[in-house]
Amino acid sequence: MSSEGAHGKVLFFLLSGEHPTLPHAELKAVLEAEGFDFTPLGDLRQLSRLICPPSCSTHVAKRASMVRACCLELFSCRASEEDIMSKAREAPFHNLVRPGDTFRVRVRRVRGLSRGLSTLELERELGAIIFKAVEGAKVDLRNPKHDFLGILTDGHFFFGLKLSEASAKGFVGRRPSKRPFFHPTAMMPKLARCMVNLARAKPGELLLDPFCGTGSIIVEAMLIGCHAVGLDIDKRMCFGCYLNARFFDVEPDGIIVADALNAPIRRADRVATDPPYGRSASTAGREVRELYEGLLSWLPDVLPRGHMACIAAPSDLCVSDMALDAGLKVVETHFFFVHDALTRELAVLAVP
Repeated sequence: MSSEGAHGKVLFFLLSGEHPTLPHAELKAVLEAEGFDFTPLGDLRQLSRLICPPSCSTHVAKRASMVRACCLELFSCRASEEDIMSKAREAPFHNLVRPGDTFRVRVRRVRGLSRGLSTLELERELGAIIFKAVEGAKVDLRNPKHDFLGILTDGHFFFGLKLSEASAKGFVGRRPSKRPFFHPTAMMPKLARCMVNLARAKPGELLLDPFCGTGSIIVEAMLIGCHAVGLDIDKRMCFGCYLNARFFDVEPDGIIVADALNAPIRRADRVATDPPYGRSASTAGREVRELYEGLLSWLPDVLPRGHMACIAAPSDLCVSDMALDAGLKVVETHFFFVHDALTRELAVLAVP
């Protein structure tokens, strides 16, 4: 299989396994937000293939919350030892690795698939092929110049040169329990970042969270270079949002005590928000449906045409249907289980 494309090269991305659709959607949203042309080639469990300029890999690693690594694809085949070794012997390792260069080979199995193949044995055999193809190449398992990665998923094997790798360390350090101001309704940072990305927020744009709470979305938006303004009707939440933002060394453009349905903000580039709806959340005496209806009717007044919002909602509210009734375009929607009493819907909406 060729790794060349008209507008780039064939890349594959190893994704986190926490949700079946969100990691794939977030990857494509980041590429759109960063202005990269790409051609999807197919999605498998925890892996997405597409044609895109390799330079996209650093942008994805910095922004995405659910992408683990990006590789330049060298070959792909059925998940059989015979096919893998046959393809590996044809791969142009001599064009990538020079005599004296160091390299490492790692093979990962997605969700226990292809158990008939030993990842350790594949690493050993693939390493031997590279060693034979490039005279003088050396194995370095700690700090190699060239890091090769193989992925076993859905009956297929993908092998490539790792271009970038993302770390979850920053997200762990920003968990609600690590913040100076805590509230049980606080959103986890990975999901907040994913929502910012699904809204296609670009560095330098103004992102608005009209129900900012403890500031999860505000912080994640600013960490990717956005300007951000948060609103909350609860003065204590506004104080906590600002406290948390400063704790992570970001300075919001504004944290305003305000009713989101009578917002003082007239224009924004993107909206990402998680309105209150749980037992621990305050709706200021309004019905939850009333909050969402007001928010959806207000979006076309705030966002330019074609710009997007990412809205979280309880699934039984059917926020996508409400958005259509409000004249908005539903770009995509995702559902995920939180606990027995709550399944969330993430709806990505655009102003037509």
